[in-house]
Amino acid sequence: MSNLVNDNLYETRNNLVKEITSLSYNQFNGRPGMNMWSIAQVCHHLVLVEQATIKAIAWGLKKVDNTQKERKNIHLMLDRTKKFKAPEIVEPDVEPFEVQSIIDLLNDSRKKFFTFLNTIEDKSILTEKSFKHPSLGELPLDQWIEQIYLHEQRHTEQIKEIKLLLDVRN
Repeated sequence: MSNLVNDNLYETRNNLVKEITSLSYNQFNGRPGMNMWSIAQVCHHLVLVEQATIKAIAWGLKKVDNTQKERKNIHLMLDRTKKFKAPEIVEPDVEPFEVQSIIDLLNDSRKKFFTFLNTIEDKSILTEKSFKHPSLGELPLDQWIEQIYLHEQRHTEQIKEIKLLLDVRN
């Protein structure tokens, strides 16, 4: 994994945590609309996506088919005008969360992600194998790693928007 990807994972996570650290329980769990997630739910979704990504990469590594998959422009994920429906497996709980418990879940999830990646001896295999992404189609495994921080950046922007809708003052 490149230093750039590593740096982006850290930087994006730090930005996310900065956005949520000072929120009250009500700000964190308030929903700006009936069909909108709370900030807590957005964060829980990010934890679930990171956990699902570990599984996807693990399954992709086990696949026998090694045909080179076309690289995708995964930066399109940052375009928030394009909406995606979260697969059921990564839909957040409806129950409220404490800010600190979500930060702990985020930290635990990221630690497991890095621990898993460190078990992959030959990282070059990540560019050779792929696994089907629910929104992006067949995706090389190294791009699964990149989509983690892009997806998190997308949702950090959503959190900023929710804070505006809820009129959260920092």
